[in-house]
Amino acid sequence: MSIEIRGLTHIYNAGTPFARVAIQDIDLTINDGEVVAIIGHTGSGKSTLVQHFNGLLRPTSGSVKIDGVEIGDKGVDLRTIRRKIGLVFQYPEHQLFEETVWLDVAFGPRNMGIDGKELEGRVQRALAAVDIDEVLAERSPFELSGGEKRRVAIAGVLAMEPSVLILDEPTAGLDPRGREDILAQVQRLQEQRDLTVVFVSHNMAEVARLADRLVVMDQGRIAMQGPPRDIFQEGSRLEAMGLGVPDMTLLMQKLISLGWDLPASALTVEDAEQAIMAVLREKAGVDTGAKL
Repeated sequence: MSIEIRGLTHIYNAGTPFARVAIQDIDLTINDGEVVAIIGHTGSGKSTLVQHFNGLLRPTSGSVKIDGVEIGDKGVDLRTIRRKIGLVFQYPEHQLFEETVWLDVAFGPRNMGIDGKELEGRVQRALAAVDIDEVLAERSPFELSGGEKRRVAIAGVLAMEPSVLILDEPTAGLDPRGREDILAQVQRLQEQRDLTVVFVSHNMAEVARLADRLVVMDQGRIAMQGPPRDIFQEGSRLEAMGLGVPDMTLLMQKLISLGWDLPASALTVEDAEQAIMAVLREKAGVDTGAKL
């Protein structure tokens, strides 16, 4: 499922003395099956932008099309759009409210009129997708750990079986183990279900690991977009916007400054390890087979 945005502008409190332009003149296409990360400093317009994707916010001007359908047109059923485009807000566990995990995950599909074996299957598939054991299904979600609560909240969206999954800061507030779990599950979900994934993040290592393309927001506009390896070569521009680059990129740049013959485009630990080991083997003249 594709998303096409043209000339999108949103003004909060338009027509009042408190009017504030949140995003302006946004042109953006998200292709079917793509993983896109939207990054930017706090207040750059990231969350406002993604809330237009399923009609939670209406444009002040411009258009949003889902598979060629303008969602602002008369007669368009936004409920259908929202079933196809699942939005997971920041700290989604704060929206858990049912007595059990099972009931919380079932809430969305039930509102769609789904019941019986179909409802049971959707809940089971959603819980399995986020590695929540069925033993936990009858427990209160408030008895779970922070990471488990986050996964249950995501399962509630997955139970709607969307074609597009939008995640706003999916790892915010989690410990390292919780962050790793969420990232691994998002990556697996995209691969297994061929989802289109859009996620907002401040974590450069996360976006380097997951995204096919980065969209950099600055002061309500798209400042840059492209593959992570290209974007993170623009460190000075990113720094001017209050952003950074992945730690591994910084490490490689430091080693290059010390005379190492390394590519500057390494983004992950795996990238850096392979590049550094290749140099060490060349210097040693043998294949050491060592691991860093």
